[in-house]
Amino acid sequence: MNNEQIYHFVGIKGSGMSALALILHGKGYQVQGSDVETYFFTQKGLDEENIKIYPFGAENIKPGLTIIAGNAFSDEHEEIVRANELGLDVIRYHNFIGDFINDYTSIAITGSHGKTSTTGLLSHVLGGIQPTSYLIGDGTGFGREDADFFVLEACEYRRHFLAYSPDYAIITNIDFDHPDYYHDIKDVFSAFEEFASQVKKGIIACGDDLYIRHFNPDYPVLFYGFNEDNDVVVRNVEKTIEGSSFDVTIKGEAYGRFCIPSYGDHNILNSLSVISFCYLEGFDKEAVQAQLSTFKGVKRRFTEKVVEDMVIIDDYAHHPQEIQATLDAAKQKYPDKEIIAVFQPHTFTRTVALMSEFANALNDADAVYLCDIFSSAREQQGTVSIRDLADKVEKGAEVLVVDNMSPLLKYSDAVVIFMGAGDVQKFANAYEELLSHSVKRTN
Repeated sequence: MNNEQIYHFVGIKGSGMSALALILHGKGYQVQGSDVETYFFTQKGLDEENIKIYPFGAENIKPGLTIIAGNAFSDEHEEIVRANELGLDVIRYHNFIGDFINDYTSIAITGSHGKTSTTGLLSHVLGGIQPTSYLIGDGTGFGREDADFFVLEACEYRRHFLAYSPDYAIITNIDFDHPDYYHDIKDVFSAFEEFASQVKKGIIACGDDLYIRHFNPDYPVLFYGFNEDNDVVVRNVEKTIEGSSFDVTIKGEAYGRFCIPSYGDHNILNSLSVISFCYLEGFDKEAVQAQLSTFKGVKRRFTEKVVEDMVIIDDYAHHPQEIQATLDAAKQKYPDKEIIAVFQPHTFTRTVALMSEFANALNDADAVYLCDIFSSAREQQGTVSIRDLADKVEKGAEVLVVDNMSPLLKYSDAVVIFMGAGDVQKFANAYEELLSHSVKRTN
């Protein structure tokens, strides 16, 4: 890589793309990009670093640029077409990452759920102990010239993570998702198994996961979890409104007690994976304990604010298992409050494939509201409607529209969780505004 080179990102507001742009910028490279003009939370860091973002257009592509292309955009995109006409290097995001990590001790975090939270947690813990660069799926990226370690989120969608051959991998779980690409759970499993075969030094995997236990590798695997047959086991869990505390044993021997300011079993497991990696690398246990206790989370994962007497939570949950985990965390932190779920399904294929599972997961909330299905760049329409999901929710579900959030005004001193991977935040913003205005009128 040449510091004089200018990298142009096609789709720079994508979560991985914005993170990579920040990493290259932090390492001293010249970075720019293009995208739609709609504001996305991922561009906050780009704006803070004064990284130029252009509206999409072939005129952005000029001689001398190296193009990093987001995976959401086909080779027919006008900027990629223009780059090929000029004979420029066009590198897909995942292929660029695959080459980039070879200069570091790399740790790839993958799994059907929990990738972003675990990547953020490991980045925080490791960054407080050793010089570390990292790429997190919430759009956060950090590059430093003296970094020895590189922590990255590795996405299984379309098998993109097969471009990576990391030194270590953390595998949080294997579940059926991305039904627009994967045929069934066997297809998903085969992708993870192939990825695991490319890892160079070792794998840290959740041994409580049924599918992960079916791996038959010729490489070392350190299993972690609640079950006693794991190598790294969590015991004596104490959950409070302040977070979770637990003991850890490694290969049958007591290792230490850890405290995390987060909620739910999934966050305990995420922490256990990080503890396992730090154990393998021989890092000081006390330093790991201290770093775990100060982690504040990643963007759009149980992000909280208080408006009047209501707690409003923004969360990326868009799969039934993620919805259950988020509701479980809310119940731990707010055991005496009513929990209201506002969910926006992400893509028609996922909604169809997991309809019953979504309905069952949402039944864990005290009340359920739904927003219309979010269509992605790769899938604009489908044969299912939000009403189909509403009809399956056992306790009933009301469909919200963004210009009328008044049904939520009947709740007081409660928790409202807005969940989804699309633009559910616009519903949260509309509710906050309505809530504030309603209180002012009352006063």
